[in-house]
Amino acid sequence: MIYAFLNQKGGVGKTTLSLHVAGALARSKKRVLLVDADPQQSAMKWSAIRTGAISFSVIGMAKATLHKEIASLGSDYDHVVIDGPPRVTELARSIILSADVVVIPVQPSPFDVWAAAETADLIKEARVFKENLKAVIAINRKIVNTAIGRDVREALSSLELPILAADISQRVGFAEAVASGQTVLDTDPDGLAAREVISLVRELVKLHEQESELRSASGHAAIAGG
Repeated sequence: MIYAFLNQKGGVGKTTLSLHVAGALARSKKRVLLVDADPQQSAMKWSAIRTGAISFSVIGMAKATLHKEIASLGSDYDHVVIDGPPRVTELARSIILSADVVVIPVQPSPFDVWAAAETADLIKEARVFKENLKAVIAINRKIVNTAIGRDVREALSSLELPILAADISQRVGFAEAVASGQTVLDTDPDGLAAREVISLVRELVKLHEQESELRSASGHAAIAGG
């Protein structure tokens, strides 16, 4: 399964989510590759400062030909996570075409909602060529017990994309962990931040399971019809 984290706005937490999702998938004994497709190479820098063993592979590939190379890059892995860039349209299109699921991280702010709409438009374009492409919105850096944190779902409903039930809250633990080359799964595996990540990853994995079930049912129906 190939998950791409993409939003046409910078600073929404794509890299932090990508690292944590890759880490959570790897903890379930899966082979995971993180592709850093952001020219800023933040995930690559994270892997360079990490002192302990890393449970997933990280490579840099900020090229608009990624969709042509992703099959060979990910051939030895169960999951691929792509950390996308802001405002690089051709590269963003290539990432979307590479993915099975595009995750759009959105902070509870009007600017993020507007930027998510631009990304949603790119996904609609891509579905002309890849009709089974899935896309979901992940609410990130939510400030707990605030009106804007509660109202963001209503604001996003016009995009007509599913919104993951698991929110990721604004917690200093995320920044502290990433700054030291770790994730909250390393620094506080039983904490609230780690639980939020695990809940989000379970939802993403469920998308894959549902897709597999649909394909299996479709295959059985075709055999029965034949």
